[in-house]
Amino acid sequence: MPFEPTDRPRRLRTDGIRPLVRETTLDARDLIAPVFIDETIDDRRPISSMPGHERVPVSEAADRVEEIRKTGVEAVMVFGVPTTKDAIGTEAYAEDGVVQQGIREISDHTDAYIIGDVCLCEYTDHGHCGVVEPHAHDEPTLTVKNDDTLELLADTAVSQAKAGADMVAPSSMTDGMVGAIRRGLDTAGFEHVPIMSYAAKYESSFYGPFRDAADGAPAFGDRRHYQMDPANRREAMREVQLDIKEGADVLMVKPALPYLDIVSDVRQEFDQPVAAYNVSGEYAMLHAAAEKGWLDLEATAYESLLSIKRAGADLIVTYFAEDLADRL
Repeated sequence: MPFEPTDRPRRLRTDGIRPLVRETTLDARDLIAPVFIDETIDDRRPISSMPGHERVPVSEAADRVEEIRKTGVEAVMVFGVPTTKDAIGTEAYAEDGVVQQGIREISDHTDAYIIGDVCLCEYTDHGHCGVVEPHAHDEPTLTVKNDDTLELLADTAVSQAKAGADMVAPSSMTDGMVGAIRRGLDTAGFEHVPIMSYAAKYESSFYGPFRDAADGAPAFGDRRHYQMDPANRREAMREVQLDIKEGADVLMVKPALPYLDIVSDVRQEFDQPVAAYNVSGEYAMLHAAAEKGWLDLEATAYESLLSIKRAGADLIVTYFAEDLADRL
């Protein structure tokens, strides 16, 4: 007599019942679309390492965001490429900086939820996320002056809030950045503006295409002395706890796919909303494989984002936002 299983999970996998018992759902409103605004151009420029994405001039920032909103994605994160750079990233916190101009355009002409990226690497001539010790490029190790960077990050966040940002997202992994930004925002009268901290940001190999898109690659050295070691898991809990104490409203893990264990840990340990950044390298590698005919791009992208949501992310920053919004 053939063996007969006592339990039959396949009963709940037929078309009629399968959607009703689905444990994880993904919605366009869960997604945040990055937008690159370039002060140095007059028309849109494709980003070669990120197929389907482009830099847009300030004058087209609102139009670009409206294109995104038509797909059902309501939130955008704004990154900038400035005309000039210097040692202390002055354009990051300038009233007429490229991100500030872009935020005003978007705020004045759309109803999008606007998140400003708060960092200095796109605005410094050395490409690092803070104030660098003089002549550090001649030394064997790089020193970013942590405490000297905090005031500049706070100034950047306040300038974005004044321009109309609904939320700010510090990404430099500077010790004390959330506390400094919270104090700066509150002092300037922006107590209502939340902070989405890149609370566990790893020194990852998956950032390459973004650095091309935002023109933010380091001119020398690397970022291993201030971004987290990919080997460390417990350290992420300490980083996140510190940001919570300083006033972080949303906790981000970056990158997403190689760090789903961290996303899960943060979700289980803390009550704040959890975000994950599905970064440029994750986006580019799926496109590259799809171009070879090795996988179905939309199906694989959907499965990737679903895994991030299943791991515990409430929000996902992703370059797939527009592509998948209709399916969602």
